[in-house]
Amino acid sequence: MPPAKKTKSSSALFWDLLTFDRLVTGPVIHLIYWAGLGVVALFGFSVVGAAVGLALKEPGVGSLLLAFPVLIAGLLVAGAMVLLWRAFCEFYVAIFRISEDLRALRQTSDADHAVLSRLRKPKED
Repeated sequence: MPPAKKTKSSSALFWDLLTFDRLVTGPVIHLIYWAGLGVVALFGFSVVGAAVGLALKEPGVGSLLLAFPVLIAGLLVAGAMVLLWRAFCEFYVAIFRISEDLRALRQTSDADHAVLSRLRKPKED
């Protein structure tokens, strides 16, 4: 059976946030990730607009031949930016999860040491 979830009062939750016992970095990183994707989308739209502007600047095949590589290169850069942004955000999420795992390991180790120290104490009669 899975362990029962502990319910905390709002004051305990607030205290956890003030003392850094509960980290809010995960949800914040998700918001930052979506905001960054919005910036990358704006870059993609500006690349498309620049390519269309180049194509319409002068009539003829020359402007189309210039606009097509600008469009392709810009969209490739936007795609690379999306992948790099995702990797950057995943890196930060992984770092904070490692921190949480290390904290849990430390708490378990401290509890084990407390039990061992109680067992090693000679009983006084």
